[in-house]
Amino acid sequence: MSRVYTRKGDDGTTSLAGGTRVSKTHPRIAAYGKADELISWIGVVRSYLALPECTDLSWLNEPLIFIQSRLMTIACVLATEVSDPKWATTLAEATAHLEASIDEIQLHIPAFKSFILPGSPSVSAFTHVARTVCRETERLVAALGTDIVSPEVIIYLNRLSDYLFVLARYMCTITGSKEDFFL
Repeated sequence: MSRVYTRKGDDGTTSLAGGTRVSKTHPRIAAYGKADELISWIGVVRSYLALPECTDLSWLNEPLIFIQSRLMTIACVLATEVSDPKWATTLAEATAHLEASIDEIQLHIPAFKSFILPGSPSVSAFTHVARTVCRETERLVAALGTDIVSPEVIIYLNRLSDYLFVLARYMCTITGSKEDFFL
């Protein structure tokens, strides 16, 4: 393996996948950096699935790995100057899968009646954190505009935040935890 450090970014710039140097404050860098953070938060959620109180949730590990992989795809799209159109199809298919998963999960949770105050169990609270990071990722990506990022990226992130919301609620239900509602 080569060295982790290159010293090329010491001047506050970084390279896009095509080699163009941009400021580390460039909106593209902020967007794929936030996608990277989201990937990590989903990793935190996955780490909680191994806890004894989450034995009924262990089946979620594989779907969450798949989501992390799609987010890596999005980070690659954001870091690439010229996007490959095949990624739009891949993300459209992944969005359809999220929608089917949302529909299935909603069959197993109580009707939504108020804003949720994230709390116990921890796995649910961390899923809510991932959801809020997903919303921020979506805002940063949307700010780039559809001339830079295909609409499928924005749509996927929007649906992923919905998925994470119902998933956090499902985690409360399946572990027998009480949801805390605002007002």
